[in-house]
Amino acid sequence: MDRSSNTDATNFFTAMNAETHKLVEMFGGQVGEQYLDNLNSAWSQLLSRPTDPQGWVEAINEYQRSSLQFWSTLLTGSDAAATNRDSRFKADEWSENPVFNYIKESYLIASKLLNKAVENVNLDDKSQKKLEFFTQQYIDAMSPSNFAATNPEVLQQAVETKGQSLISGLQNLLGDLDKGRITMTDEEAFVLGENVATTEGQVVYENELFQLIQYTPTQEKVAERPLLIVPPCINKFYIMDLQPGNSFAKYNVDQGNNTFMVSWVNATPEQSHLNWDDYIESGVLEALEVVKKITGSKKVNTAGWCIGGTILSTALAVLTERKDNTVSSATFLTTMTDFEEPGDIGVFLGDDEVGSLLQKVEQEGVLNGKNLATAFNMLRSNDLIWSYVVNNYLKGQNPVPFDLLYWNSDPTNLPADFYSFYIRNMYLENNLSKPGGVTICNTPIDLAKIKTPSYFLSCIEDHIAPWKSTYKGTEMLKNCEFVLGASGHIAGVINPASRNRRHFWINGELGGTPDQWLDSAEKQEGSWWSHWSAWLKKRAGKQIEAPKELGSKDHAPIEPAPGRYVAVRID
Repeated sequence: MDRSSNTDATNFFTAMNAETHKLVEMFGGQVGEQYLDNLNSAWSQLLSRPTDPQGWVEAINEYQRSSLQFWSTLLTGSDAAATNRDSRFKADEWSENPVFNYIKESYLIASKLLNKAVENVNLDDKSQKKLEFFTQQYIDAMSPSNFAATNPEVLQQAVETKGQSLISGLQNLLGDLDKGRITMTDEEAFVLGENVATTEGQVVYENELFQLIQYTPTQEKVAERPLLIVPPCINKFYIMDLQPGNSFAKYNVDQGNNTFMVSWVNATPEQSHLNWDDYIESGVLEALEVVKKITGSKKVNTAGWCIGGTILSTALAVLTERKDNTVSSATFLTTMTDFEEPGDIGVFLGDDEVGSLLQKVEQEGVLNGKNLATAFNMLRSNDLIWSYVVNNYLKGQNPVPFDLLYWNSDPTNLPADFYSFYIRNMYLENNLSKPGGVTICNTPIDLAKIKTPSYFLSCIEDHIAPWKSTYKGTEMLKNCEFVLGASGHIAGVINPASRNRRHFWINGELGGTPDQWLDSAEKQEGSWWSHWSAWLKKRAGKQIEAPKELGSKDHAPIEPAPGRYVAVRID
């Protein structure tokens, strides 16, 4: 290679590194510049507090031992493949090439030093968690795998493609800078109603807040009591209806349930006034009334996921105070009703962060769904951010089609008044867990008064609704069955019975701690869907003829599922 070629290559790598840094800046801007502010604040607290000298000495000693051990391995040629378990460095080049092996090991050793330095610092619990979280975010962001010049896989691919991979990566990066978010899947591969959200049905009712979908029965007979599903309003409902093989909606239809789905509006600034009361009175309670009128049933089974379950629980509390027994059963999927321990998301909920965020939401009229999605992605940044930086921008590869990631890239806005009520009364003050602590629809509510049979599904690896926090719901809703699924917030719920994957626990002893429940529980192989379906059938009433037509005289079909509301994007 001649001198000019070397110069060109150096300039190109310099440009690629500069664009990668732009990505970091874009990413930080998406969460309101709080990423770097939180990191600086956390380390300022660390440096301004008295520390344990012994802890620092131990951290430095461990750093020196690890460094000496690495140099010994390097000089003697010993096998150092153990660190290949880290998916970022699994390629052989990271270990076989002495230069990149040195870069990788130096980074890992320094990472351990930083993490060790922030452990058990003299900070309050909330500040300690924030310090550890944002330190880890910094460590993850600075991984040598995230930069073109220090990633041997990127360099090798650039050589093999004669630089085309770098050109393609730069094009991908510039496209995402325009969009303001990272592309995680081939978004052109999916069309709502064609290959996602495909379960047949009709929109049979709509108002300012939601559309109501009734699905077409696939069985000759259906359960007398219909099923109303309340999905999260933070996300779109079709997480429950991705494709036929993993659709919770279609599963219920095939099980003989007359199934209805709420499709929440993607709020605009003009709808900033919509509040929690509206989501109850004009949302869940209105949907229940429409379902009863269409089916003629006086009783309705219900299911809610995540914040949809929190909304459902408050609706049940209002019905309880009104002595209305419309709801025959309630299923709560990874739902928090006690927010004392919110998990990793708590690092974004300091007084300063929430105050500035609520001010911005008030000014804009909505909580921007893209910012919320970025915050959730930060909780698993290596998997949901940096792996795509490497794949899309440094290697120049296009992400493969994946229905779940298409849904994840299709967020929704929340009305300002609704979000303000939610963040203050749930996350900041935990009022929902207190008898009479929150007033909904002019009614002070108490979840402990709810007598409706309930099914609680939590997931053991859930980082959004930690299972030990959701378990506290069993202390308030006494008439319940608690089930713990494997995996996390999404994969643990969307676990089709037909695939018979993973496992779950049942029949633990309620009344004690979460760990006591798990110690006494029975492990079952496969999906929790079948277990839940059997539970629901006991509360579904007799079998009746399936409706020949959807809707009713007063609620005629408006348009085919999945409807207009879910199709509104915020790109």
